[in-house]
Amino acid sequence: MVQLYNLHPFGSQRVVPCKQEPAQFCCGRDVLFVASAAASCRIEVFAVRDGGCCEPLGSFATLGPVLRMAHSQAGDYLVTIEEKSKATFLRAYMNWRCMSAGSSRVCVRMVGHKMEESYSETLKEQMSIVEMPLTDPALCLSCCPVTGDLIVGCKNKLVMFCLKYLVINQNLTVLDFERSLLLHIDNFIPVEVAFCDRHIAITTELDVLVLKLELVQQSADKTDECARGVGMLEKHVDRGPSAQSLQLELDEFIICQKPVELLGEESKLCEIPVTLESTELPTEDTKCFEVQYLLFRHFTPDQSPFGFCEETKLHSVQLLPVYHTDHEESENKRKLLSLFCFFSLPHVGYLYSVGKLVELISTYQYSEKSEQAVLTPQFLHVITSENLQCFTVRCSAAAARDEDPYIDTTVKACPPVALDVCTLRMQLFIGPRAICHFKNHIILLTKADTEDITERRKPTRRMLSRKADSIQPRMNSESEPGWNLYIINTVSTIQLYREMVEYSRTYENVKTESCIHLLSEAHLLVRAALMNPHILKSDENKELTEAFRESCAFLGDCYSRFDTKDYHLALPYYRMSGLSITEVLKRLVSEGGEMQTYERGFVFYLTHSLNEDLNEELSKESANKILQIFYVADPVQLPHIICSPCMRSVCPATAVKYLQKVEKMMPSVVLTLTKAFMALKMGDLTMYEHEMDSYKETKLACGFTGEPNLLRLHKEGIVIPTEFAVYLKEMRPGLLVAAIVALHENSKIELEEADTFFKVLCSNCENTVPQLLVDFWEALLVVCSQEEILQELLLRVTSLYVQRILEKQLPDTKPLKTAEDLINSCSHFGLIFPWVTSITSVKSPAHKDYHEDISKLQSLLCSQSINIASALPVLEPLTEDDNIGLAIHVLCNTRLGKYEEAIDQLLRRCPNAAVLYAQHELKDDNRAVWWNKLLPELCKRIRLNGNDCPALISSLKETLMVVAMELELRDFLSLLPEDGTAAFFLPHLLNCSQRKLL
Repeated sequence: MVQLYNLHPFGSQRVVPCKQEPAQFCCGRDVLFVASAAASCRIEVFAVRDGGCCEPLGSFATLGPVLRMAHSQAGDYLVTIEEKSKATFLRAYMNWRCMSAGSSRVCVRMVGHKMEESYSETLKEQMSIVEMPLTDPALCLSCCPVTGDLIVGCKNKLVMFCLKYLVINQNLTVLDFERSLLLHIDNFIPVEVAFCDRHIAITTELDVLVLKLELVQQSADKTDECARGVGMLEKHVDRGPSAQSLQLELDEFIICQKPVELLGEESKLCEIPVTLESTELPTEDTKCFEVQYLLFRHFTPDQSPFGFCEETKLHSVQLLPVYHTDHEESENKRKLLSLFCFFSLPHVGYLYSVGKLVELISTYQYSEKSEQAVLTPQFLHVITSENLQCFTVRCSAAAARDEDPYIDTTVKACPPVALDVCTLRMQLFIGPRAICHFKNHIILLTKADTEDITERRKPTRRMLSRKADSIQPRMNSESEPGWNLYIINTVSTIQLYREMVEYSRTYENVKTESCIHLLSEAHLLVRAALMNPHILKSDENKELTEAFRESCAFLGDCYSRFDTKDYHLALPYYRMSGLSITEVLKRLVSEGGEMQTYERGFVFYLTHSLNEDLNEELSKESANKILQIFYVADPVQLPHIICSPCMRSVCPATAVKYLQKVEKMMPSVVLTLTKAFMALKMGDLTMYEHEMDSYKETKLACGFTGEPNLLRLHKEGIVIPTEFAVYLKEMRPGLLVAAIVALHENSKIELEEADTFFKVLCSNCENTVPQLLVDFWEALLVVCSQEEILQELLLRVTSLYVQRILEKQLPDTKPLKTAEDLINSCSHFGLIFPWVTSITSVKSPAHKDYHEDISKLQSLLCSQSINIASALPVLEPLTEDDNIGLAIHVLCNTRLGKYEEAIDQLLRRCPNAAVLYAQHELKDDNRAVWWNKLLPELCKRIRLNGNDCPALISSLKETLMVVAMELELRDFLSLLPEDGTAAFFLPHLLNCSQRKLL
C-alpha cells in the first residue's frame, strides 16, 4: 500500500542558464554538464554552488550530437557517445577543468597512445580528448563510481575499459584507458547498462540481467590463458527440450512468454550465455574473471496494471552503492558495504538488493506513466507527464543490517526492509522530460507541448519558490518551445525530518500504525544520511546524530504507548536513544497516574532494563513508582524488579507492602526470600526469621536461582555481595554456600565470579583463600558433572591443602565439612588406604592442627578422580622428609603405576609399611613385583644392615609367606639367597612343597 503524506522534500528551484536546448545532461563532483540538442554540438559546464546556484564555467565542442554521456568521480572525466555522419564515436574528456581557467588548447589522442615527454608536459594546461574505437556502434555506457572503469554496451556484447594512471614524472600523472575485457552476450541488445564494483546491470526493452565479475586469480599463473583471447568461463546453458517445444510449426499461433524472475544461483537458468574475452596485454598482475549470475527478470508487454500496453519498456536501470561508514580511507578507496539495483517499467519500479543477498526490497506503483526515475540513498524521484514524485526507499534499512550484526536484537533495531513504501510528495511540473540527481539537488528538464505554452504564460502561483537572483528563462525563438532546465534544491535532512516528526503527531491518537510508519520513515531518512561518508567529517554529523537518537526515542515512545504486535521494539529503540530509565519514566508516566494503564512495550522495556546490570541508580521516588507500575501491569515480576541493581534506593516498607499483596495471589520461594531481604534492610529480624522459616533450607537454596540478585550484584563488571549475602555469611554460611552452588549448577554464576564473590564477601587479600570459598569448592565437587570444571576444582583444593600444610595456615572459619563428611558424601574423596594410615600413624606435633587438610588431601589422592600428572607440580613442594610428604609421593607413584619406585621409597623411609603396601597394591597384573622387586630388595637391605633392623626381617617373613603361596617350589628356590640361613627359609620351603602336594 502506497501512502501519500504530502510532505515537502523539495525546496527552492533555479533555472540553469543554458544557451541551447539540452539533449543530455549529467553531474560531476560539483558541476553540471549540459549537451545541447541543437546543431552547435557543444557541452556547457556549470559550477553548482550550495543552494543550487549555477555559474557558467565554460563550454567545449564535441564531434557531433551527444547521444549518451556520463561523468566518473574517480578520475574526474566525462565520457560521451557522439554521432557524426551516421557513425558513433566513444570519447573521454580529460582535464576539462583547465578550460574554465581560460585555456582553449585541446589535445586529441587515441586510447593507449604512448606519450612522449615533451608532448605530455603540455597536458597540464590543456583538455585532453581520448578516443576509444569500437568495432560496433556504442549503444549505452556507465562509469564505475568505485574504480572509475568504463563499460560500454554494444550489440551482443559489453566492452570494459580499465582506468589507468600513467605516471609521466613526479609532477605529472595522466589518465588513460585500456580495453581489458569483452563480455559476449548472444542475441542481446543492451538499451541501458549500469556498472559498479564489478557488478553489471543490463536491460533490453523487457529483460534485466545483473552479473558480477568474480576475480579468479590475481597472479601470473593464468596469464597465458587470459592472453589467448577467449576464456569460456561461463558455458552456455543447455536450453533443453523446453526451448525446442516453443518452436511451433504453426505460424498462426502467437507465442506469449510468461514473466520470469530468477534470483541468485537460479538466475543461471536464464538461457543467456555470457562469454568472457580478455583483451589486455598479459602481465604479472593480469586479472582473470568469471561471471556470476545474480538476477534475471523478464517482463511481458501486458505486465501492466492498465492491461496490454505496446509501450511497455524498461528504463532507468541503476546500481546504487552504499559504503562502510567506519573507515577513514580516501574517497577512491571506500569499501563497498551494500549494492542495490533499480529498474522501472512505465507504471512499476523495482528495487533489489544485489550485494550479500539478492532479494526484492520494494515495488513502486506510479499513479501515471513514468518517463524516467533516479534513485538516491534517501529517495526515489520519478517524473511522469506532469509530476515530479518523491518516494521513500529502504536502502539504508538493508545496508544497516549488512553493517551491524546486532540489528534486530534487544540491543539495536531498524525499521524493516519490507516497510510499506510511501509517497512523500507529488509536485506538479509542466512536461518533465529528464531527471538526474546531484548531492542534494534534482536536475529536471521540462519541455511543454505547444498547447501548454499559452497556459504557461498566464500568471499562475508557483508550486515552488524561486529565488530572487534566479536567472529568468530567455524568450527568444530557441526557447519558444517552452523548455527549461531546473536545479531543484531538496531540503536538508534535518528540516524534512522535523516535518515528518511534526506530521506524525496528527496520527498519534487515531492511526497508530501510520504514526509509527511516518516516524520509521524519519528514522530511515536520518540513518541514510549518516551512512554518507561525506557526513562523517562535516558539521552536520553532530546534528544528524542527535536527530537519530531523538528518532529512536520517538519510536520507543510509540512501541511503549501503543498496543502493537512489535511492542518488544521499545527496548532496542530506547537503548539506541541513550535515554536513562528515569528519563523514559518522565516521558511516559504522568504525575499522579495511579489509575494509568501501561502497555506491553513499556513493561517489556522496564523488565529488561531493570534486570540487567546497569550502573544507573533510580531515586526513591522513581523506584517506588516502578513498584506501582509492576503491581498494576505484571505483579509476578515484582520480586525480580525489587532486586534489580537499579532499585537499591527503593523503600523497603513499600516493597514489603506490595509483596504481601502479591503473595496472597501467587506465593513463591523467591517472593519469600525477597520479603526476608527487605526485612533485613528495615532491621526487622523477627520478620526475617519468620520468612526464612517458611521453607526448608534445601528449597531456600534452590529459591535463590530464581533471583540471583538477592545475593550478588554487578557494579562496573565487579561482583558485589548484597546485604543478604553478608548476613547469611555470619548466620547461615551453609545455606549461602548451597545457594551459590545452586547458582553455578544453573548457569547463573561462573566459577571465577563465585571466587570473586567469596573473596569480596570475606574481605580477604588476594594471597589467601577464605575458608568459605574452600567450602564452596568442596560442595561443588559433590554435584559437579562437567569434567573440565571438575579437574579445575580438584586442582584448586589440592593446591589449597598443600599450601596450608606447608605454610601452617589455619582456616579463617570452621570448615563446613570434615574429611569424613566428604568421604561419605563425595565420590571424588576416597577411603584412605591402610598403608597410608600406617605411614602417617606417627603424627608429628607440627601437623596436629592440620589433620583435616592432610586427611582431605590423602583422600583425594586415594580416589581415581584427580589427574595425577596435572597435580604433580602442585604436590612437588611436599618433600619426603616427613611421613606426610612420603605418603603423598608414594601415592603419586602408585597412581602413575611406578610400583617399584614406591617400594624403594617405603623400604628406605618406612619399611614397616612396605608389606602392607604390597598387600594392598600388588595384585593381579602387579603380583610379580612381590618376588621380582620386593623379595630381592628386602634380602639386599638385610644383608647390608645385618640383624639390626627387625622391621626389615619382619617384612621379609611376610613376603616369603606370600611368595611361597604363589610360586612353584623350583622358582621359589631360585629366588632364595645363597648366603642365607637355611633354618630361616626352611619353614617357607616346607609350606611351598606341602601346597604343591596338596
